[in-house]
Order: sequence, then structure tokens, then C-alpha cells
Amino acid sequence: MGKGDKKTRRGKIWNGSYGARRPKKHSGPVIKSTVKKKAAGKKS
Repeated sequence: MGKGDKKTRRGKIWNGSYGARRPKKHSGPVIKSTVKKKAAGKKS
């Protein structure tokens, strides 16, 4: 278990791959706004 093991974090770093043991870090916030604007219309 080390650099050659594809299932370990060190093995992922050595191999240059990503997975459950080594998730990719996203830069910046990924949160999208969930508030929708109301359509401008006539009041009844």
C-alpha cells in the first residue's frame, strides 16, 4: 500500500488521478441563487 496502490490517496497523487479518496477542490463558491424574480405583470 503506497504509491502503486490506486485506491489510496498517495497512489492517486502519484498517478495523477482523482476519486473518492482525493476529491478535486473547486475554486470559488459554487452556490447558485435559488431566488427567482417574479414576472412583471398587471395587477388584478
